[in-house]
Amino acid sequence: MTAVSAVSRRRMIGLGAAALAVGAAPRVWAQATAPAAPSGPFSLPKRAYEANALEPHIDAATMDIHYNRHHAAYVAALNNAAKDNGVIAKASVGELIADLGQVPESIRTLVRNNGGGHANHSMFWEIMGPGAGGAPTGEVAEAITRDLGGFDRFKADFEAAGLRVFGSGWVFVTVDKAGKLALLGKPNQDSPIMDKQMVLLGNDVWEHAYYLKYQNRRADYLKGWWNVVDWKKVNERYAAAKAGKLAL
Repeated sequence: MTAVSAVSRRRMIGLGAAALAVGAAPRVWAQATAPAAPSGPFSLPKRAYEANALEPHIDAATMDIHYNRHHAAYVAALNNAAKDNGVIAKASVGELIADLGQVPESIRTLVRNNGGGHANHSMFWEIMGPGAGGAPTGEVAEAITRDLGGFDRFKADFEAAGLRVFGSGWVFVTVDKAGKLALLGKPNQDSPIMDKQMVLLGNDVWEHAYYLKYQNRRADYLKGWWNVVDWKKVNERYAAAKAGKLAL
């Protein structure tokens, strides 16, 4: 073997090893530690389940990034704003977004986006759980039949509303103090609370909620989501709404 051939062969072996190393490298973006949120009056709610608890319908990487990065970022933004704005520091997130007119105009959009994101996600983690899914039960099942045409019709309409949200947003079911339900979609991180309505449940249709697993198949994500809805928790929220005690 000539000297040139030996060098070429060693170079090819080295390149092959490097390629294998790159292919085997861990996905650092999914494992990196989330930045610490500034301390303040707002905090991430504790989830009742681990990040991998909703698999295969929602994957652990998505749950980790969604909770520790996206939701944490909304909390951090609110806490930063609260340092120089007493009206934010003294109010709950539900109170803030229910009356955005009380928020100084210079930070109103910030509070709308990040306060809405904090409220929406706090609800979102609560109404999901492992070993959930199936058909609704109790008073919620009766209300869905009465107001939304039954569970099958409701699921179809809910999924269609989720698909109609252009870009990023949410699809919600609202409930009033009489227990009446209604379905609507909202853009961005807007919440029905901003319109003086209570939220029974909702699904996040921002791409960060589903893209790692479903890519652009939002319809598949919406269908799979029913497998993680905790109807027991939804019934608890329904009872709280009728009692006028549902905060978020």
